[in-house]
Amino acid sequence: MLGALMTASKTKEPSLLDAVALLKDLPAHRLARGQVGTVVELLDGGTSLVEFSDERGRAYAVAPCPHAELLPLHYVPEAA
Repeated sequence: MLGALMTASKTKEPSLLDAVALLKDLPAHRLARGQVGTVVELLDGGTSLVEFSDERGRAYAVAPCPHAELLPLHYVPEAA
């Protein structure tokens, strides 16, 4: 992933191509809390499709995730 694409927006809701971390386990997709993925599609007002990739960029899971269970990650300093 490119650093410029990984910058999360200042809004609470994730945007397309934001890097996000899971706040809860998703056992049906074999994903654990804290795993980092990229928003690849906005499904509706409260759910995004997130792709999880390994260090070589190969996707190992794609899962619909409620926004309430995602933490947008920030790569530049922001005021709280």
